[in-house]
Amino acid sequence: MGESDLKSILYLIGVQELGKGFREFSKKEKMDLYHIATCRVLEPYGYYSFSHFDDEGWPHFETAKKLPFLEEGQQEKWIKQAVIEYFERNEIIPA
Repeated sequence: MGESDLKSILYLIGVQELGKGFREFSKKEKMDLYHIATCRVLEPYGYYSFSHFDDEGWPHFETAKKLPFLEEGQQEKWIKQAVIEYFERNEIIPA
């Protein structure tokens, strides 16, 4: 899975977590979707915690603890593992 594949998967996770179905998103909204996905997949590790939904229904997260410093390759591998575990928790990939 390359970096563009990972970004696509994070984008889809963000759309899923937003819960409003697929539509055209602005560039800013797409960045927000990546952020939502990243927070959601790293939440079980204790790095983020859900805070609230705003008036438009977008989820917001708070930083619970500082992310570790990782080299770029290590960071991508870590996020990929978190994505796999996200799908397993949500019963999208059978365990």
